[in-house]
Amino acid sequence: MQEAPPASADALAEKAKTPYPGASPEYEAARKALLAQEIEFRRHMTRVVAQRQALPPGPVIEKDYRFKDEQGFEVGLLDLFGNKDTLVCYFWMYGPQRERPCPMCTNWLGAVNGNAADIKQRVALKILGRSPVERQFAFAQERGWRDLDFVQTVGDDYALDLGRLTPEGDEYPALTVYRRDGDRVRLFWASEMIADMADPGQDPRDAPDIASLWSVLDLTPGGRSTDWYPKLRY
Repeated sequence: MQEAPPASADALAEKAKTPYPGASPEYEAARKALLAQEIEFRRHMTRVVAQRQALPPGPVIEKDYRFKDEQGFEVGLLDLFGNKDTLVCYFWMYGPQRERPCPMCTNWLGAVNGNAADIKQRVALKILGRSPVERQFAFAQERGWRDLDFVQTVGDDYALDLGRLTPEGDEYPALTVYRRDGDRVRLFWASEMIADMADPGQDPRDAPDIASLWSVLDLTPGGRSTDWYPKLRY
């Protein structure tokens, strides 16, 4: 039996009730119009997720990238999967030339650390950096991160091939998802919204935004602001 189509977003928005009394008719009308758009946005995000999950098999990773895990053992990309079939990698901006890591990367990793134990029930999660793994782990201890697994990229081929390291030594973060295919590794998805794709007046960012910091600030009257960024210390 074919499922009935979902109710319109406008009809669903009519079910809402402002939690406090005294709202003006203008506020009520504007809030319900916004809620209808939020429902449509949710539905669009669901369609995007389904489209992503339906991607055909990506390219096989032919190059033998090498890494060092937290125990200092040299491993390959396939080894980073452990017993999982999916590997999520975040390449963060903490190369050996940096005195301290990128504050934006640090902010994102701090949020992910809170969910890492749960994420790792489903997929492998590795944080890759160009600094020695001992240096990355020391910073993690300083921040109180207990559930993130740090890995050192051996050489710069990985960062260069992802387009996240310039010849001048500038780094850019990268979120990449791989799938195990027998004894091979395939690319499943990579964040490809580069700086040139940013809209006027906006910083480069993915959609949906993977940073909980910005998602929370997007709920506030002032929003993200155009001249504020997180810091390592306040």
